[in-house]
Amino acid sequence: MKDRLEQIREEVRTQIEAAGTLEKLNEVRVSALGKKGALTEVLKGMKNVAAEERPKIGQMVNETRAQIEAMLDETKKRMEAAVREARLKEEVIDVTLPAKKNQIGHRHPNSIALEEVERIFVGMGYEVVEGPEIESDYYNFEALNIPKGHPTRDEQDTFYINDEIVLRTQTSPVQVRVMEQGKLPIRMIAPGRVFRSDEVDATHSPSFHQIEGMVIDKHITFADLKGTLQEFARELFGEETRVKFRPHHFPFTEPSAEVDVSCFKCGGKGCRFCKGSGWIEILGCGMVHPRVLKMSGIDPEEYSGFAFGIGLERIALLKYEIDDMRLLYENDIRFLKQF
Repeated sequence: MKDRLEQIREEVRTQIEAAGTLEKLNEVRVSALGKKGALTEVLKGMKNVAAEERPKIGQMVNETRAQIEAMLDETKKRMEAAVREARLKEEVIDVTLPAKKNQIGHRHPNSIALEEVERIFVGMGYEVVEGPEIESDYYNFEALNIPKGHPTRDEQDTFYINDEIVLRTQTSPVQVRVMEQGKLPIRMIAPGRVFRSDEVDATHSPSFHQIEGMVIDKHITFADLKGTLQEFARELFGEETRVKFRPHHFPFTEPSAEVDVSCFKCGGKGCRFCKGSGWIEILGCGMVHPRVLKMSGIDPEEYSGFAFGIGLERIALLKYEIDDMRLLYENDIRFLKQF
């Protein structure tokens, strides 16, 4: 039995020396010490050993097991150290190399333009108000003096969720919601995303942004509207900017107008940017229709007001001389980094 144990120990030693990897070493451990290993087979044969010899043989088996485990553990530690050293050599860090630069995000042209518009109007005492993008037909149309069957509804090309719920076509419903609260006077702007069933091209999109503005107070006149928009245009496009009001029609304002600003590229002389006219259209405006005031619970005999609507993308395209609206939504890093 002693010779057999010596033979097993030497065989295992040879196998350990031949094992080149941790996986092979584990196979040696299983073949020697596992349930079907050589030492286990020896222990199974103990039943054939005389009773007085069993303690001595059991001690010899345990000593052999301890010797084999010691050889296995020592070899395993040596192999693990070699693997760790090889990995460290492969993963050497050259501290003289330049560090990786963090890619920092950049504000979108729309965001920059919106912040500028908000800065101007907040400086005039206006409040920035938001409202829902999914709106009822009443707030999006009827409360703005656009009843069912009105031709303007066809012009809006509205996305209907059902007969009573729409994706808002303008941010004017926010003005109605604020007026209904009855907290007067009102000085507010309402920026937000709006939706219309338009084909995508250089100047149109089914989803874009508007900034609606409104003032409601006693003794508000069209002169207040003109002065406000004149100051806004000068702040946004430069002190030399002039404004021109052209008669127009909007169902929720009366009288109504469209506003042009003198071309800030040529000073009104005429150039490619303003198509030779010297003027650039930027927004629509007018005095809030008395019927709209009345539907919102405000006495038109006591209060009056004005409203205006600006396309945010329109401002961004003009201010940064971008000639295609689609560039604002293609997320091309080369384009966005310019701002």
